[in-house]
Order: sequence, then structure tokens, then C-alpha cells
Amino acid sequence: MMFINGSQNALAPSAEHVQSYYAATIAEPVTAEPLEGTLTCDVCIVGGGFTGLSAALHLARRGVSVVLLEQALLGWGASGRNGGQVHMGMRRGQQWIESHFGMENARAQWQLALRARDHLDWLVNEHAIRCDLRNGLLHADHRERYARDSWNYVEHLQRNYGYESLRVVGAEEIQHLVATRAYVGGTLDVRGGHLHPLNFALGIARAARKYGAKLHERSEVTNLARTSSGWSVSTAKASVNAASVLLAANGYLRGLSADVAAHVMPINNFIAVTEPLGERGALELIRNGYAVSDSRFVIYYFRMTPDHRLLFGGGENYTYRFPERIGEYVRKHIVRLFPQLSAVRIDYGWGGTLAITPNRMPYVRELQPGLFNASGFSGKGVVLAPYVGKIMADAMSGERDEFDLLSQTPVPRFPGGPALRTPTLIAAMSFAALRDRL
Repeated sequence: MMFINGSQNALAPSAEHVQSYYAATIAEPVTAEPLEGTLTCDVCIVGGGFTGLSAALHLARRGVSVVLLEQALLGWGASGRNGGQVHMGMRRGQQWIESHFGMENARAQWQLALRARDHLDWLVNEHAIRCDLRNGLLHADHRERYARDSWNYVEHLQRNYGYESLRVVGAEEIQHLVATRAYVGGTLDVRGGHLHPLNFALGIARAARKYGAKLHERSEVTNLARTSSGWSVSTAKASVNAASVLLAANGYLRGLSADVAAHVMPINNFIAVTEPLGERGALELIRNGYAVSDSRFVIYYFRMTPDHRLLFGGGENYTYRFPERIGEYVRKHIVRLFPQLSAVRIDYGWGGTLAITPNRMPYVRELQPGLFNASGFSGKGVVLAPYVGKIMADAMSGERDEFDLLSQTPVPRFPGGPALRTPTLIAAMSFAALRDRL
């Protein structure tokens, strides 16, 4: 059966998950009642995705009383809709971080990223999360100049960071691994990989609840106010009095904080999933079960699902609405790489809203005393966001070393103020995307 979502407001909450492949393959559902009445707690978390759920888990493990409010359903936003790709490192490469923040900061950021990857394994193994985690991520270069940069990056990581899990992939090998002539080389990271992101998010939710975190769905926050004892967080039917608040809504914060809105911008990305291609067809398309992401500015990312479908992400827009017929919108990108799939049926197509910052570094801050924010993962949230949730829990408990590293990393505002941020972003990203066609 075909499920195609389109034309809806990208940020408006709903009472059900988007009709995605992930929603159709939930392993263990998790539901939570809306909040009613008034609660008092140590920490109130706004947002039920990777960051908020992980923060709730780690706070509850420490014995901190925590209430989490999600405007729709747990994992409803980007955490439950993304490509499920497991990337190593920050969104920016280490050479960029070195040139902007210095070698000491770059080494600290790299070590944080390694711990984030280990933390993902710990979450999956410790809490028996059924999310189809699999290792192996190919970065595929569609231009020779990008391939040369990738090979230099491998050598740089091996020489300066001792990272041996990444290796060069030449043109012949990458065309053997992926059934397209579009790529001229790349890299393979065996610590990268892919997973089922919605099942991953729901697994973290179950773990958080086991330790006593109070989770509430369909509880959209409408107001946030400072009080003499901390913060008051209001929904249409309830309120929470908390000593501290964590904003963890990423691209779905919807104006609750002007400061965050100035630094973090929502953009939409789209995914389609084909009909089953069969075990042989899947193996012929992508060998070894690897995930793939490429060197385009508007990235193509894709992988095979456990039931042998192609899951393919491609295309962006910068409005608050999704296009009509998302599956067909993505199909043109699929066929550009894989013309042999021109007649394949698209069974699922959906959109999701992620959040970027101007320099693609996460925006992690204590905005006011007791009011924290963590967002702007810029497409690297599967690994980074859960670990940053832990970092926020640590910071709220007085352990601030990793929080200080992130909070002291400069993240500029988007230029132009509220009226010009979106058109400025569209112009800049449209110009940069021209590189994909040159």
C-alpha cells in the first residue's frame, strides 16, 4: 500500500506519527498520556526526541525528578523520521574545526564525538533496543575534486587522531559496492552505519520511563516563564513548576525562544522507500549492507532496509510546508542515481524537519540561569543528539566539562533578523547547491 504525505504544515503537531516506513515497522510501541493539572519537578524537558529522551534517562538514573513534554508523540519529529545514518565526528570536518577553533578544541571535539558513538552502542546494548543497528557507512564522492579531499581527510585523521576505522575507497571498488556510475571514489567508515531511528528513540523512552522519568505526549508547551523558584512551563491544560528547563525541540521549537530561533533554523528533508526488491536485488544495488551518503551539498543518503527496500533521502525545501506527492518528489533523485529503478513502486514517502546552525555546530547553551538549550545538530543527530542529552543531564547535575566545551564553541546568528533569516538562508543554500550541478 502506498503512503504519501504532502502539503501539510511541516511543524504543526499531530496525534499520530507521519505515515512512514518507520511508523509501519515499530518494534515496541510506547505511548504516554497528555499532562493534566500541575506538577513540580527538578527538571522539565521540552521535546521528546533523541536529546530530550536521553536527558530524561540520564537525569532519572541520577535520581533527579524529571517531566518531559512532547507536543505530538515521542519520536514524532526529526528523531523518528531521519535517514537513520550513524556518522562519526561532528558535522564539520576536523580540519575545519582546527582552522576555526584551534587544535586543542578540535581534539576535544573529536574525543567527544568518539564518546558519543560509544554511548549509542551503550544505549542499544544496555537497554536491549531493537533498532537494527548495523555498521558500515560509505561516503561517496561524485566529483574528482571531492574524492581528493576525502582521501586527504582519511590521511589526516589517521596521522593526527589515530583513527583507523576509516579508509579510502577507489572508483572501481565504490562502483562494485553501489550499482551506479555516479561516484568516482570515497571512504568507508566501519564505525559508521545505520539504524531504525524511531525504534531507537522509543527504546530510549522505555529506558527513561523505567528509571522513573514522567513522559507526556500531546502536551504542547505554550508558555515559559521565570518564577521566584525556577521556571513555569505551561500547556493548554497543565503546567510544570521546575527548578530547571531543557529546551530540546531542535527544529520544532516554534518560537518559544527568540534566542534559539536566531541561531537555529528549521529546514525540511524528504525520504522515499521503495517496494521490496528481494534479497538478490538489494545485494546487487548496495553490497555488504552499508549505508551511503554522498558529497552533494544537498546530500543523497540511502541504504537497504532489513526487508530489502531502498530507503532514499534527497531534496530539501526551506518553507514551513511539504511538497505534494513526496514519494514522486524523491523518485527523480533515485532515478538520477539508479536509472534501473525507474519503474519501481514507491511505497512510502514523507518529510521531516531538521535544524541547522550557520556554521553547523550544535547550539548548546544555558540561555538564562536554569534554562538550557540543545539543538542545531545539522544532520548528525543520530549519534550526537542522544549524547548531548547525557551532557545536558550531567551539566544540570553540576558536571559541566563537556557542556562547557560545546557552550563555548561559537555559533553565530543567522544574518538579517527575523524578517530576513529565511530568505537569506534560501539564497545562500540555493547558491551552494549549484555546486552539485557543476
